[in-house]
Amino acid sequence: MLDELEQSGLGWFWACDADGNLTYLSATIADRLGLPLEEMLNQPLSVVFEPIDGQARTRSLALMIGANKAFSGIAVHAAKRPDGAVLRLSGRPIKDEKGRALGFRGTGADITEEYHREAETARLAKFDSLTGLSNRHRMAHLIDTTLTAFKAAKRNCAILMLDLDKFKQVNDTLGHAAGDELLKQVAVRLSRSIERDCEIGRLGGDEFQIMIPDVDDRGVLGEIAMKIITMLKQPYSLEEGRCVIGCSVGIAIAPHDGVTCDEVVRSADLALYAAKNGGRGQYRFFSGDLENEAIFRRRLEADLGKAIEQDELFLKYEPIVDAATQKVEALEAHICWKHEQRGEIDEIEFASILDGSSQVSDVGRWAISQACDHAAYWPESIRVSVNVPVPLFGSSEFVSHVKEALRDADMAAGRLDLEINEAVFFGDTTAVDSTLAQLFKLGVRLTLDEFGSGYSSLSYLRRAPFDSIKIDEKLIAEADRHDSRELGLIRAIVALSDALDMDTVANGIETNALLASLLDCGVRRVQGPIFSAPLTREEAESELLGEGWKIEPSSDRTRRARRRTVYRKIQVIHDDHSYEVTLRNLSKTGALIQGLADVPKGTQFVVDLGGGQLAVATVIRTSGDTQGLEFEQKLIDDGSGGLCTRNRVSPYALAAAGAPLAALSPGSYKAMEGGLLGQGASIPQFGYAPGAEHEPA
Repeated sequence: MLDELEQSGLGWFWACDADGNLTYLSATIADRLGLPLEEMLNQPLSVVFEPIDGQARTRSLALMIGANKAFSGIAVHAAKRPDGAVLRLSGRPIKDEKGRALGFRGTGADITEEYHREAETARLAKFDSLTGLSNRHRMAHLIDTTLTAFKAAKRNCAILMLDLDKFKQVNDTLGHAAGDELLKQVAVRLSRSIERDCEIGRLGGDEFQIMIPDVDDRGVLGEIAMKIITMLKQPYSLEEGRCVIGCSVGIAIAPHDGVTCDEVVRSADLALYAAKNGGRGQYRFFSGDLENEAIFRRRLEADLGKAIEQDELFLKYEPIVDAATQKVEALEAHICWKHEQRGEIDEIEFASILDGSSQVSDVGRWAISQACDHAAYWPESIRVSVNVPVPLFGSSEFVSHVKEALRDADMAAGRLDLEINEAVFFGDTTAVDSTLAQLFKLGVRLTLDEFGSGYSSLSYLRRAPFDSIKIDEKLIAEADRHDSRELGLIRAIVALSDALDMDTVANGIETNALLASLLDCGVRRVQGPIFSAPLTREEAESELLGEGWKIEPSSDRTRRARRRTVYRKIQVIHDDHSYEVTLRNLSKTGALIQGLADVPKGTQFVVDLGGGQLAVATVIRTSGDTQGLEFEQKLIDDGSGGLCTRNRVSPYALAAAGAPLAALSPGSYKAMEGGLLGQGASIPQFGYAPGAEHEPA
């Protein structure tokens, strides 16, 4: 009966002597473990078997054998086969009539399936089943416990929120299976992109979260975010096809942007929201102003519907110039909004508000009609270029609307240039080809927009009757910064377009050096701040009245525009006094301030840029009430076209000075009690220049 019981697998038995060496083991156990029975007999039980999952019970097992203590329910595997069967061992001591220890006898059970099932259940409770990354619950627990511990130890911790751009298009066009495979590849790239201790999680959908302990240097975090964005936008090869997506990143740092888990994650969320609204494919640090910005932006999105009805939208026109002759050949329409409370919302901000809105097709139709109406009064040699939103291109009435706009304006179809994004090719192939064929038959010009942004494929150019290729502005910007590899790509795009008898357009040009490089690459049409900012209809038509409108490039236009954006009031600190001045210009290496009189060269200031951002600077130029400052440490990019300091005032330093530990407020830090200004008093060394206090902010 014992033999039959052992062979059935319902019960296994083992025994050991007083020294803990195995004297008996059911042969069935040896078979399940895949080890010869003779290799296990006469070996210590604690050497033959060891606990699994690092339970650290090997010592306890040996102790219980040595102390003659009964045990039960210990999960073990064979020391020589850790990947083999999992057993549950139980045993009790055997004693003779005089109470002397004779050894142990016990039972075993195969719990392999049960163990792996429970382990998988426990894993699924903590990890994302698709990507293997931590799930939302585990990330929340890790961040909460980490921040609690770091608060006591006065350590920093950064939280990054990530959202994939254009992922929905992949899901909608290639299917959910392709979307799942894409998420797996994203998870692998994320794991490779951060070369430091961190925790990465998938919160669901296309949202990811990263926790990086002991980092508060925004320069380092900006580099990490940029590396993530760069790696994730590289092409993906899926079974269903090739695709490219983007990524937006929001960054918050504890305790600067929050002390608790909820506070820091909410700050990172607001930064992510701002990054997406800023044009996507970028990162953004949290600042105290973002909450009001997010609230107001939601109001703007809600107001967009009535903007069309109440004629609040209007067009501005940016010249497109022939690179060889500098003659204006076309005007690109940009949509702006004259909001009753906000005032004028320019084309860049409006585009971010419109993106993803349910009004995008209505606004697109309005823009085409308006542009045709205006262009009808221009010289016939001047074309008008209009960007076509992807949802509008995919509508069944799109071609009919273009015909109607041309007919109502009584304008030749060849003077209308429709800029079409590569994303339209993710739609129904038959419908896309049909729309393109109808537009070609109608006679309008077609431009493939944002070429080089990721979707780029020769198949698009073979299938579609494009007249020109517009090189992606981000690729142009990279060429301006890094010069070599990106210029090689631009040169290849130009060669490709020449081979297909297409024009090339480069936009966003800001420097003479970049313009010269693009001309050397063979680019035929150019536009950007170096030629002209977008003009009102009246300004553009005034220029068109003359013969042959020409624009000579000048980088002064971009410098003037940049200075206007930083024209605001700030505080500068000298000794124990704070002075309010006007910030006239700001760069990574220094600033131009106005408002103080009789400031000698060599004077040191602490420049308070707000939100805990303090920069030590030295006066290197002075003229009347204006001083040029040089920063001791360079400012860095803030991810949205602005500048910020690498580090900020530590909330731990504020707490040490008597303030409660809390996230940094967005205001001035000129009067930190017991901190920057000290406790002593002295006579202010500088006075305000006459009229300086009345300078506009």
